[in-house]
Amino acid sequence: MESKKNILVVDDSALMRRLISDIINSDERFQVSDLAMNGLEAFDLVTRDPKKYEAILLDINMPKMNGIQFLEQLNKMKIRQKIIVVSTLAKEGAVETVRCLELGAFDFVTKPDSYMEARNERFKQRILSTVGVATGVDIGIPPKEKPEPSSARPSLIKPSATRALYDITSAPTKRATHKSVGSGAKKLVALACSTGGPKALQSVIPKLPAELDAPMILVQHMPVGFTKSLADRLNEMSAINVKEAAEGDVLRKGTVYIAQGGSQMRVVRRGGDYVITENANEPARGGLRPCADIMYESLVDLDFEDITCVVLTGMGGDGTLGIKQLNNKKNIYVIAQNEATCTVYGMPRVVAEAGLVDEVVPLDAVADAITKNVGVH
Repeated sequence: MESKKNILVVDDSALMRRLISDIINSDERFQVSDLAMNGLEAFDLVTRDPKKYEAILLDINMPKMNGIQFLEQLNKMKIRQKIIVVSTLAKEGAVETVRCLELGAFDFVTKPDSYMEARNERFKQRILSTVGVATGVDIGIPPKEKPEPSSARPSLIKPSATRALYDITSAPTKRATHKSVGSGAKKLVALACSTGGPKALQSVIPKLPAELDAPMILVQHMPVGFTKSLADRLNEMSAINVKEAAEGDVLRKGTVYIAQGGSQMRVVRRGGDYVITENANEPARGGLRPCADIMYESLVDLDFEDITCVVLTGMGGDGTLGIKQLNNKKNIYVIAQNEATCTVYGMPRVVAEAGLVDEVVPLDAVADAITKNVGVH
């Protein structure tokens, strides 16, 4: 059996340190090797041996040095760690959580409101699954979402896809079925991401021109309350407009619409406009709300002449089924983030292995790939 993964738990509450430790130690793959009461103690432990911990579970609101300050210090020292934020502030202070993700936190888990809720199975499984992906013992693709071998689905493989997967240093030729369209065409960009997405988006959205010749709709897997802070932060950093999508928003070129956490986002046609609908009552699909498959599926019967689909870092395979449906009926171009720059190579991997990708690029080239395909007005 492989050696257990060493985990550091950082929390100013002795009760939470014990509870989280019990959860971690209940899984034979992991062991809590150290505890810290605040960021200062944790910083001392990490700088003493930066390679000791496979993951760190970090509270935000702590004395002496809080979670944000701890992350800032690690960045100054150029020390890379897989950090999972576990904090009540992750619900009440979405701004602080987004800042942690911006500083390089791997993911976040919201503490339940009470000790009894914290002892339930859902919180335990959320902690263990996130630690599993962070430490590499899970690959981030549930077995049911793993694609069949590509040889079983030759009709899905695009002529350019194989070259794009294995030769990312040169730009693949567009597939013959992708039609070039002019600046007056009805274009749309639809982007999906999950774990690692908030930080990855900071390398994409601020690089897009304000005159992008299409609106962008975007699903980032997040609970309710977080996407507004993410949108506001990206809007501050970008020339292009960024907003949390709202019911009735009319799609405009040069604007990015981020699906609301806790809702399913669709695009519908009303008169001469394309309009966003947000449904908080629609069930989660595959545990996801928002779900990228639902976003993509809503575009199948609309009359967009050119849809650019973008898939960035994330667990699972959300987006692939929706893109497959689009590929059967629409003129689409699919851009996927490469493995080397993904926090979790799940979503881009599934769509690539399905043979649906035209271009595989590193994160810092995604914005340029979008702009080249869509153009400016």
